[in-house]
Amino acid sequence: MLKENKIYLASKSPRRRELLHQAGIEFDLLLLRDAAPRGPDVTEIVLPGEAPKAYVSRVTQEKADKAWEIMHLRKMLPRPVLAADTTVVLGKQILGKPADKQEAIQMLSMLAGQTHQVLTSIAVHSALGRATVTQCSEVSFAKLDEQQILAYCNSNEPYDKAGGYGIQGAAARFISHIKGSYSGIMGLPLFETCQLLRQAGIVIP
Repeated sequence: MLKENKIYLASKSPRRRELLHQAGIEFDLLLLRDAAPRGPDVTEIVLPGEAPKAYVSRVTQEKADKAWEIMHLRKMLPRPVLAADTTVVLGKQILGKPADKQEAIQMLSMLAGQTHQVLTSIAVHSALGRATVTQCSEVSFAKLDEQQILAYCNSNEPYDKAGGYGIQGAAARFISHIKGSYSGIMGLPLFETCQLLRQAGIVIP
């Protein structure tokens, strides 16, 4: 029996925080290190020959395990830990977060007029162990001209999101069709998240 109906979220994403609030799930942040001087707690480098689904699942599990370890090292109140990772896949190519404007333009040009996949993996680490699930959705972009792409990439929208866009942001005007989970495309599939948290002992009405 959990001492309190609350979790730790191992993610800096404001979208994931918003979605947890939407679902009525109480949480505190347990953030992993992602910068110098000692480098990131979990690297997000794709291994040679690694398939997109295997990649996003592995990174998410590593984040959950590291956050669980930190919770114990800091002697924090034990709670289930939720971690997640989202990647955009076009064909077999993984599109991460664009590093600069040129990369953002390249990504949007690739996505324009195409249907791609958004994979979001979630992991919940608790006293019962670690459970993981990966949700897959399809997103179709309309054809875009050079002016549309440039105007979008001149904004701040592309630069902290996999594939250079967020479905809840300005890029929504480019999306002609989705198939799957809207919250999953945002970065946290709520149906699957609630399932895993219930299994870990969190009461969700």
